[in-house]
Amino acid sequence: MPKTFTDMVRHALNGPTMGTRWSALFHAPADFDPEPLRDAMVAAVDQVDGQMSVWKPDSDINRLSAASPDTWIDLPPPLMEVLEVGLSIGRAMDGAFDIGMGDAVSAWGFGPANADPGRIRAARERSRLPAHEVLELDGRRDRARKHAPIQFDLNGIAKGYGVDRLTETVRAFGIDDALLAIDGELRAIGKQPSGSPWVVAVEAPAPDRRTPHSILELADMAAATSGDYRHWVQVGDRRLSHTMDPQRGMPLTASPASVTVLATDCMRADALATAMMVLGEERGLKAAESIGLSVLYLKRDQQGGVGTGCFRKADEQAGRMAVNGL
Repeated sequence: MPKTFTDMVRHALNGPTMGTRWSALFHAPADFDPEPLRDAMVAAVDQVDGQMSVWKPDSDINRLSAASPDTWIDLPPPLMEVLEVGLSIGRAMDGAFDIGMGDAVSAWGFGPANADPGRIRAARERSRLPAHEVLELDGRRDRARKHAPIQFDLNGIAKGYGVDRLTETVRAFGIDDALLAIDGELRAIGKQPSGSPWVVAVEAPAPDRRTPHSILELADMAAATSGDYRHWVQVGDRRLSHTMDPQRGMPLTASPASVTVLATDCMRADALATAMMVLGEERGLKAAESIGLSVLYLKRDQQGGVGTGCFRKADEQAGRMAVNGL
């Protein structure tokens, strides 16, 4: 007789990574031991952090940033995959997503160092080429070289990739239904034991509280949210987002409160959410419609947020946004 969902045990695993926390929610038979899976998930996110964190001086991405131009640098395959996708999305989004903004991110104090006025001026005044015009990848030999000085930052894609690695890990343990997350990036595989989609909330863009604005129902779909209400700097009476404007080398000065993107994998959802923040609502919705992307923009109001969205029919079965105010 097949087991019913009442025979399954709910597991909620989590731990620290990348300055935030990872989590995994799933159900398994009563005799399932979650500890080997927990260890494997810790190893998966630790590998991503060790290769892609700007906070770790000896990380592979920092080695690439420090390398002299036109020097080939051997890199691990996971980082090569993330760089390839990052450059591809940068091209597709006309530079709205750029992994080469590390100098600006650091100058404004969003990295390991404190904000520095001199480095802020240098980041704003330097002549910039997007990373997809500077970085050359050799996938056959797992190596890369840059053709001009550039400092990389993968904060807009690495967490999403980490969620995808968590997904691969649970599947390797025979789990086909789970909800995985790192911070605002998440991925649902399969469904809940009851047969219902996984249900998660999109936060209202309020910096002083955590309240839901919208509900996502997801099955075999990833979602990522980028916003200005958790990480920012205050300059006078203005709050500047941690998301950088690649054209100006400084934080966005007029950005949406948040944007949520649905995609089949979390790495791309993460990067595209950043790109949609940079493009803004009007251009972002046009871009989303042109490439068949489901996206939800939130603007701030007295009630906690007003949403506008663009949803494609292909997502209707796998991911649905039940949005307040739409």
